[in-house]
Amino acid sequence: MKVKETAKIVSAANLAEGIYSLVLKTAASQYSIPGQFINIFSNDGSKLLPRPISICEIDKAQGTLRVVYRVVGKGTEEFSKLQAGDTVEVLGPLGNGFPLEEGKAIVVGGGIGVPPMLELAKQLSGHVTAVLGYRTDDLFLEDNFIDAADEVVFATDDGTVGVHGTVVDAMKENDLKADVIYACGPKPMLRGVAEYADSIGAKCYVSMEERMACGVGACLGCVCQSKDVDDHSHVKNKRVCKDGPVFLSTEVVL
Repeated sequence: MKVKETAKIVSAANLAEGIYSLVLKTAASQYSIPGQFINIFSNDGSKLLPRPISICEIDKAQGTLRVVYRVVGKGTEEFSKLQAGDTVEVLGPLGNGFPLEEGKAIVVGGGIGVPPMLELAKQLSGHVTAVLGYRTDDLFLEDNFIDAADEVVFATDDGTVGVHGTVVDAMKENDLKADVIYACGPKPMLRGVAEYADSIGAKCYVSMEERMACGVGACLGCVCQSKDVDDHSHVKNKRVCKDGPVFLSTEVVL
């Protein structure tokens, strides 16, 4: 069930260079699951399209959702100036989230793909290892993952924290094993994670990052290539916003 409403900002914070957090009071919190996203609308009438932002944390008791995002344009720059007490229009929750599989799990986040993995790490019932990749030592959400997961492994591009290299390098170096791997990040990272999952015999779910326009599956602006013919478009495409953003790694071309 998706809800369009005026959401009140409960708190706003700058977590790292260009990375911001918003906690919103919203009815969508009651229907959200890890891996879904919300559309946040600009208060500037000249900006017609909403910005899709992944859900980072869900608090049903408080009726709040937390989103963590990177400033990449005028819309997200506007959101970075919001303060507690301000309001924004939101639509959500949108998309399909992560299934909560039984067994030992690895959750993998790269860059701005880190935030969607936090609520997943909190809700999984088995042993959870979080593998988090950053460019430098300007980390964010690391303390939250230390609280949520049984084990946290870091990788940085410049080697300042954890393994010097990618999240895949970190998994290999630590010889990580699991029944299921969940990942969110850029496509090359997802491809490497899927290959690693296959090498250890683990099921793999990936959350795709694609530019979106409508966010509800109508415009076909965020299609990715699928292995099978899609029932909606009748070609080998899937809509990331509607059919995803979460897919089995074997469903899509990475």
